[in-house]
Amino acid sequence: MEERLVKVGITHGDINGIGYEIILKTFSDSRMEELCIPVIYGSSKIAAYHRKTLGLPAINMNNIGKAEDAGTNRLNIINCVHEETKVELSKPSEVAGEAAYKALEAAVADLKRGVIDVLLTAPINKNSIQNDQFNFPGHTEYLEKQFAKEKKALMVLMNEELRVALVTGHIPLADVASQITTAGIVEKLRIFNQSLKQDFNIIKPRIAVLSLNPHAGDAGLLGNEEETIIIPAMREAEKSGVMSFGPFAADGFFGSRKYDKFDGVLAMYHDQGLIPFKTLAMKSGLNYTAGLPVVRTSPAHGTAYDIAGQNLASEESFREALYAAIDIFRNRKRHKETTANPLRKQYFDKGNGEEKLDLTKEEDTL
Repeated sequence: MEERLVKVGITHGDINGIGYEIILKTFSDSRMEELCIPVIYGSSKIAAYHRKTLGLPAINMNNIGKAEDAGTNRLNIINCVHEETKVELSKPSEVAGEAAYKALEAAVADLKRGVIDVLLTAPINKNSIQNDQFNFPGHTEYLEKQFAKEKKALMVLMNEELRVALVTGHIPLADVASQITTAGIVEKLRIFNQSLKQDFNIIKPRIAVLSLNPHAGDAGLLGNEEETIIIPAMREAEKSGVMSFGPFAADGFFGSRKYDKFDGVLAMYHDQGLIPFKTLAMKSGLNYTAGLPVVRTSPAHGTAYDIAGQNLASEESFREALYAAIDIFRNRKRHKETTANPLRKQYFDKGNGEEKLDLTKEEDTL
């Protein structure tokens, strides 16, 4: 049976950055529209401005009023911002921040209604987007509030060879040590483990855990968080079926390519995981928000004001984020189907010398 096309909601991000450039370059290849039904949340006028400024070829763009009207074999766009919204390439502005938020708000509303399947977000300026409704360090925290409620989302940077997740995300470095707790690490390990299973079809994930301190603490000489927090967390997570290894000193771990032996890497803080990841995979890497009931990806880079409007931006990361969103959506669907009706365990009563099959204990499943 042929799978239906996935409807991908795409927010235009910061209109003064490279968001429209990477979107338009991606869909200038008409084959992309054979893979999905793209719905841009933004502005057809601003899209046309960027296309003309960049000297890009014309694209079949379809203005629609709602996501339900999106057609195949074309780039659908829903106008979310005022027609007179001003573009100032390479400059952060309050106007651009408002335009980014309006697009995100509309896409999230449609994702909640189920009229788009997945969300792909172009880069935003985390400062200019701030307002009464968006007072978060980034997309991850905003989407966590919208969809996860009391649960936690997990930031995962990934490409075909490497997946790096973070215990702590967009917080000041001075606050990291106080935010590293056994309970927090256990929670992130469980989320990561489940995501690797349902989102990436890995039956028994192997997760490497990085240390907090240099040299993994050197047996307490450089810190004791490894012994008192991280290792106990790994042992606790093991009770629920999580296979984790380490903690490894981050420099030696990445320098010796030990990550090749694992399905995922859990870093303690933002730069510990993202500096090596972006060094290894800046062009092909993408950001995935695990732990949510919905699928959201984004390119791994930012607004790139320094090259905005110059036709220098690569669309590779955005394109990989599109591929990943489609794959994860379909993997989740297959995982749900294959685990929907697990077989019950068989119990035997040998009290009378005979084996008696008992299928009454429905709470236990394989």
